[in-house]
Amino acid sequence: MKLTRSDFPQGFLFGAATAAYQIEGSSFGGCGPTHWDTFAKGPENVVRAEDGAVACDHYHRWEGDLDLLRDAGMDAYRFSTSWARVLPEGRGQVNQEGLDFYDRLVDGCLARGLRPFQTLYHWEMPSALADLGGWTNPDVADWMADYAEVITNRIGDRVHSIATLNESWCVAYLSHFLGHHAPGLRDIRAAARAMHHVNKAHGRTMTRLRDLGMQNCGIVLNFEATEPATDSAADRAAAVTQDATHNRWFIEAITKGTYPEEALQGFGPHLPRGWQDDMAEIAQPIDFLGVNYYTRGLVAADPEATWPGTRPVTGPLDKTQMGWEVYPEGLKRTLTRMAQDYVGDLPVFVTENGMAWPDAVGTDDEARIAFIDAHMGAMHDAIAAGVNLQGFFYWSLLDNYEWAFGYEKRFGLVHVDFETLDRTPKASYHALKSAIAPRKNVP
Repeated sequence: MKLTRSDFPQGFLFGAATAAYQIEGSSFGGCGPTHWDTFAKGPENVVRAEDGAVACDHYHRWEGDLDLLRDAGMDAYRFSTSWARVLPEGRGQVNQEGLDFYDRLVDGCLARGLRPFQTLYHWEMPSALADLGGWTNPDVADWMADYAEVITNRIGDRVHSIATLNESWCVAYLSHFLGHHAPGLRDIRAAARAMHHVNKAHGRTMTRLRDLGMQNCGIVLNFEATEPATDSAADRAAAVTQDATHNRWFIEAITKGTYPEEALQGFGPHLPRGWQDDMAEIAQPIDFLGVNYYTRGLVAADPEATWPGTRPVTGPLDKTQMGWEVYPEGLKRTLTRMAQDYVGDLPVFVTENGMAWPDAVGTDDEARIAFIDAHMGAMHDAIAAGVNLQGFFYWSLLDNYEWAFGYEKRFGLVHVDFETLDRTPKASYHALKSAIAPRKNVP
């Protein structure tokens, strides 16, 4: 790799990220069912109807996985805690086995010199709460805050930071409007309510965390570099609309207490009555912003479609296994936009960036190495442009359960054989290890 640790500011953190349902194994340790367990059993929702029952068996193999982070010279580990593992019914009875697991995990991070970056919600809604409407139910804000209090009372004294949610757009829009993720709805009223209730839950949970005396609390949002497919007026307008629903809705609510007008044109009539009363709590200060970035979105107008009247266009650039264009320039653009338009000098972390690639043990991993190097270059340029970027977490440490794509898409620095669950570091793991090796002392 061209860039190394010495090219980044002193104290810049390098790490890798995972998510509970994708690696732990939800059939272990008293974890309750989630809407992903049932979504996976629906027709054609998930490749081969695969679920996270075993996943990478991180629940039993966590010590070796933390060793992989330590041995790579990582500074930090971004993980999520499973709501259903802590509270199998979403409310009420606490699962002590679940709390004990996260207790061991956090202590294991600290023992290896890894800073624990916790995410409270990474997409696994407990089934008992999904039965009550999940993110479409306004009470979800209090349910989530209660869950946050339980887990924070156990591990909050040792985690380095807490993010309320991961990728609110996926939780709400992708899952309730496009129907690609659990609960698999394609309903504008459900989507509008989920789009607002996700923000409301963030705000309510932040209030609870502050009441508990917690600092270094924020949120992780996903962004794309949205561009019109052509320079026509119709395509430019379509890009503005997609930018409003994908990139602006959540960050503007959190930093400005408003929703973009272009998105309200579609969602406004379906928002819950009195939604404006929630905006002050949603817009309370955060301590950091996590930015997840993978690709750009080329958008064209589709005049025959219902709102938002857009359609995706396949671009000409090299693609990952997901079919996403490799576009590191979009990461710099996203980071500088966040600093200039929304968060100023607030600490920012790239909490996810990575590529899926169809690799096997011993195969060429040069594409992933080049991807990481190019995006590290974009981060370096963003810092030079004045962004207070303080860390980078590669997605993901392990090949894992990739949601609707099952176990086919491999993002990991470490190869996982899903028959034996053996771990084998890839060439990209070793390349990143070399790049982030400790700085040499300069006389």
